[in-house]
Amino acid sequence: MKVEHACSIIAREQLTPDTVSMTLAVGDMVSSAITNTGRPIHPGQFIHIKCGEGLLLRRPISIQSWLGTRMGGTITVVFEAKGEGTRWLARRQVGDTLDVLGPLGNGFRTTPGPYLLVGGGIGVPPLHACACYTGCSSTAVLGFRSKDRAILLDEFDSECIDVQIATDDGSLGYHGFVDALVRQELEKKHHYQGILACGPKPMLKNVANVAAEFNVPCQVSMEERMGCGVGACLVCAVAMKDGTVKHVCKDGPVFDAQEVDWDA
Repeated sequence: MKVEHACSIIAREQLTPDTVSMTLAVGDMVSSAITNTGRPIHPGQFIHIKCGEGLLLRRPISIQSWLGTRMGGTITVVFEAKGEGTRWLARRQVGDTLDVLGPLGNGFRTTPGPYLLVGGGIGVPPLHACACYTGCSSTAVLGFRSKDRAILLDEFDSECIDVQIATDDGSLGYHGFVDALVRQELEKKHHYQGILACGPKPMLKNVANVAAEFNVPCQVSMEERMGCGVGACLVCAVAMKDGTVKHVCKDGPVFDAQEVDWDA
């Protein structure tokens, strides 16, 4: 059921020149997720935020963390201001109110045990929820363009047993892409239940290929433009290997990596 919420901004932090963290007071959104869907908010879900009166499409923003109490809940999101809508959102301040739909989508499916969390750029924040959800037993491999674009490192350090960093320019951690670190990690005697990945499609494709090579289950959170957020407008289509087409907002955003047609 699509439910709109008027959510006030109660905290805001500029993480990098282009990246903003916002915490929203969301009323009963956290508790009502169980009523509406039969399950609580799950890592990998997102909220859909209306960004300005003159802009038709809402913007999907992954949930980094959430807290629900009898007095009301909060949701924290991290996003990059790179288009008209998200630039508008980045200018909002504490005390402003946002029109929000959510929580939406199908998140990561996890079982007890450690996972290898692989994130790239703005795909990193939803994996922080995964780190918390898996009981601080997981390893994170995080990729950024450069040191000055790295985000949430302290948060991952506190929730993971190991955090490995890769940067495109070598200014922090490994000089290269995350799939190389994933390969190195899987070449060890690993004990992971699977890989949970979020980031740009080329990164996800490479990580999926490494996971398949080592026969490790892999789930990927796909990043696509969305219109309605509930599967009505059919904008966020993703081709599957079996010839079908699924939609990120309704069927995802999380899919089994082996089901995605990476060459479509």
